Formats: sequence, structure tokens, C-alpha cells
Amino acid sequence: MKKTVLILLIAVLFSSSYGYSQTKTELENHYQAFYDQMRLQGDVDGVINALTHLNILSPSKERMDTLAYIYANDNQHLQALNTIGIEKVAADSDLAVQVKAISLKALNQPKRALEQFEILNLREPNAYLAYELADLKVQLGDNAGAMKNVEYGIANATDDMKYAFYERQQPYEVVLKAAFMHIKGLIQYNMDKNNIDTAIATIDQALQIDPNFNLASLSKQALTSRKEAPVEKKE
Repeated sequence: MKKTVLILLIAVLFSSSYGYSQTKTELENHYQAFYDQMRLQGDVDGVINALTHLNILSPSKERMDTLAYIYANDNQHLQALNTIGIEKVAADSDLAVQVKAISLKALNQPKRALEQFEILNLREPNAYLAYELADLKVQLGDNAGAMKNVEYGIANATDDMKYAFYERQQPYEVVLKAAFMHIKGLIQYNMDKNNIDTAIATIDQALQIDPNFNLASLSKQALTSRKEAPVEKKE
């Protein structure tokens, strides 16, 4: 009798385990098909939903990185960072580091963003990363460090490279070299506020490269106003 009960118990446990495994596999197949269909339809929310379920059913670092990237690409930066964290991790994939860098910058965390961009730059330096580094260093007051990135960027940017700006309602792109000349002018002003002419001349070079560079025009106007402002006499 005891043997019969034991055999029945083992059979039930085996059957339950097999059923769970089969159900989990079916769910994974379902959400993989759902993910493929959402990608085909360009449905971002659907893709996020599918990846979240797949990560619960079968956790994957690569899939988590992809999910975070989709969040970041959809301007859901807080969700992206909640997915993969904000820590500086040497073993992170390039995609994970890129997501952390972009999202931290978007959330106005320049110091943390700089750490991530520096990791990317160590792995594979390029002119675009040089601009991001220069921009963040200016925000953090490291003008000398920013100037080094600017000089590298000017030397390595090609004429076909563009950079997007968003200070207007409609985003626009400018030639990357012009962007570097603009930020160089700002750095020159920060390093020597008594020599506004040099900064303005550098920004003029940016406008010569790309006359439609709205932000450079605004910077030039601001510097020109400061130059022409009357000096207050001390009593």
C-alpha cells in the first residue's frame, strides 16, 4: 500500500513538473511571436510588453539591455535606467553603457553621464563621443578638459557628420565641425571673459560652416550684447 502511494505521488509530481515546463515553453513561444509581430507593426508599447514578459519567463542580460534601449529611444529615460541601473559597470555591453549615458544626460545628471561616455570613448573613440564629452565637461566647469575633446573632434570630424540640436520647437541638424567650433567659442569665453572678440570670431567660423546654426547665432548675439554693454563705474 505504501509503495502504491509513493508511486502515485512521484507520478503526480512528475506530471506537474512536466506540465509547468510545457506551459512555460508555450508562454515563451507566445511572447516571442508577439514580440516579432509588434516589431513588424512598429508598436513600441507592444515590443516593451513582450520583452518584459520574456524577461520574467527567461531572464536575459542581452534582452534587458535591448529593453532599456527601446525605452531610451522612446524618451522613457527613467524607465530605461530602472531596467539596467545607473552604476558604472566594466562588464556592461556597449549598448548598456550607451543607454546609461544618453538617459543620464537627458535626466540632467551630467556627472554620471560623463562617466558612461568616458567608458564608451575608451572602448572606441570617435568625433561624436568627443562632442558629448566636451559638452558635459563645459557643464561641469572643466573647460581645459573640454577643449582637448574639442580639438580631437575638429581633427576627426568629417564634412558629412551631423549633430542634432533641440533648442527650437523643431529639432534640426548642423555640420558636426560647426558644432565643435561653437562650443570652442563658448569655452574660450569661459576661460577668458575679457577677450570676447576671440570667442565671437570662433563662433563666426561655426556660422560660416553652417549659416543655419540657430544656437550659434543666439550665442553670438549674447556675447555681442555683453561686449557692447556699458561698463558700470565703481563709486
